[in-house]
Amino acid sequence: MILTFAGGHLVNPDEGSSDSDALAVLELLAREAPSSRFDELLRTARQQLLPRERLRGLERAVRLALDVRATAEQRRRREAGLAALVDTTHDLSSHTDDLDGLLHVITSHARRLLNLDMAYVSLRLPGGGSYVHKSDGETTALSVGLELGRGFGLGEYAQSKQAPFWTSDYLADERFPHSPDIDEVVSSEGLHAVLAVPLIHGGAATGALYGASREIRHFTPDEVSLMRSLAVLSASAIEATRRRARIDAALAEAQSESVRRTSALARMDRLAATQKRLMGLVLEGGALHDVTKAAAQALGGTLVLWDAEGRTLASAGELPQLDAASVVRALVDSHAAGAPVTVGGDAVPGVWATHVTTGVEAPGALLFRRPGTPCTESLTDTPAEPLSEEDKGLLCATAQTLALVLLLGHSAGAAAGPARDECLEELLAGTSQSPRRLAERVRRLGIDPTGRHLVLIVRPEGGKQGESAAWASSYAYRHGGLKTVRGDCLVLLIPGTDASAAARAAAGELSPLLGHPVSVGAAGPAAELSSVGKVYQEARRCLDTLVALGRTGGTAAPGDLGFLGLLLSDDHDADAFVTAALGPVLDYDSGRSTELVRTLEAYFTAGGSPTRAAQHLHVHTNTVARRLDRITELLGPDWQEPAQALEIQLALRVRRAQQAVYRRPGTTEHSQADREA
Repeated sequence: MILTFAGGHLVNPDEGSSDSDALAVLELLAREAPSSRFDELLRTARQQLLPRERLRGLERAVRLALDVRATAEQRRRREAGLAALVDTTHDLSSHTDDLDGLLHVITSHARRLLNLDMAYVSLRLPGGGSYVHKSDGETTALSVGLELGRGFGLGEYAQSKQAPFWTSDYLADERFPHSPDIDEVVSSEGLHAVLAVPLIHGGAATGALYGASREIRHFTPDEVSLMRSLAVLSASAIEATRRRARIDAALAEAQSESVRRTSALARMDRLAATQKRLMGLVLEGGALHDVTKAAAQALGGTLVLWDAEGRTLASAGELPQLDAASVVRALVDSHAAGAPVTVGGDAVPGVWATHVTTGVEAPGALLFRRPGTPCTESLTDTPAEPLSEEDKGLLCATAQTLALVLLLGHSAGAAAGPARDECLEELLAGTSQSPRRLAERVRRLGIDPTGRHLVLIVRPEGGKQGESAAWASSYAYRHGGLKTVRGDCLVLLIPGTDASAAARAAAGELSPLLGHPVSVGAAGPAAELSSVGKVYQEARRCLDTLVALGRTGGTAAPGDLGFLGLLLSDDHDADAFVTAALGPVLDYDSGRSTELVRTLEAYFTAGGSPTRAAQHLHVHTNTVARRLDRITELLGPDWQEPAQALEIQLALRVRRAQQAVYRRPGTTEHSQADREA
């Protein structure tokens, strides 16, 4: 009797053999029957009461078949794991530019390789210990960023031993030191089995790769080996990513340094070009103003050159009011000769200053301010932008160039002093040279022969002729003029049109330098060089008048002396005197055909009475009052003060006399009807 069984068969105990039993087992093995079918085969054989030897042979065949199938399954799993590792290697190679992306690939592949609930990666900290950098499969936010203290947890143990380490139930395992923080995360995630494999590169552990399951699980050697292979690949990929990051950082730094160097070279080229331009201006005979203006354009701001007393020698733009003493203190306290320092404090932010030293005079200061920096409290406060190294270098170079211009002025004054003095002496005495030769001569000395010039006679009242003469040479050079010495006085010929203002400026600069007042008489302008001697005589009379009036230490020009200037003048310029006293009123009458001048005459004739003046003019008193208000607007509120009133009355008399003398026979003076009435 033959018994069939699931494609295999068992023969009758009396007719069968062990070969047929083996064939039945092989047939089950070939069909990949489950283990339960093999158990059923043995159970059936035992029920049939097979002979003991034959039953033992069948049992041995079943065990061998199951071993063969287990070996094949193990080989299949290894092959699948190796294939998965190949895929993982491909994925790792495509994420070497992003560490976070790379770690995500590692943890996700680790979960799939070992069918884990959670996988995560920890990386070493520079000071010891490690932290969880990336995880996959977590259910809480506690794992990423968790610091794993030195010596605590599976990962630290595995890294110290440089070998895999695992536990089937983490919280119950006492073979390693536990950390409350780590235990809290394990408990929150519901983890039991945990496998930690060190990430080793170059013989040192750089972190650990973890796999965890939420049930108690015993990891097989194949699983541990597969996880370790993944860790080896991961460590190499992580190091490659870090190396690439370092290379990228070094490349970025190199590119940044290249940009900085290129920018620095460009700035140096600009600085060199600007310095070359400034020196070109100096070699071409450029004045302080030319150098200051060119440097201000290069710096993009306002530049002002001060002397030691805080007086402006040259400027390009305007600065807010600054305390000269505080600027000098800031420069002295800087302890860095030539290095720009900020001045002005909170009141005037954004102003920089540096020394201007010639070695001949006391140090001056060069001040610079960027545009848009607030000057008043009403403007929005913005922090002062610091000067770049290029700007500082250019500011120092400008200061040195200006110092050179000043020094050249001193040198030129000293070297060409006799020639310049001789030229001015000839102009004062009335030269016999032809106008063309005279123009060429003064042009070689840096004087514009077609310009208008003033003559200043400066008398230092306290001596110190040497210091005064040195100052005069510098002052004349800086203002494009000439100087000479006559007796105890300095004579200056400088370009200009306002003699009174020029006298005050010269006295204001020399007096503090000497420590006592100086007297200055001024006249001009001279329309041409041949009239310089005549203008000099007027300036001399102005100085003599100052002394005669007891105003030693003052300044005066013919316009400052009123009718005395008219009397002292060589040409007795009555028209200039009348214009100085009545000019605005004369212009108003001429442009509007009014009678303000006639009203002034009537007003003074009537002893300052508007009512009697109205009767004299045959107009209403209100008309006279309106005219007097207009005169006040034109001549100023002090025109009725005794001194100015005397000047006006003298001018009215001179004008009346001129009209009487120069009026042609048969003509009459037409008066207009009072249009205002």
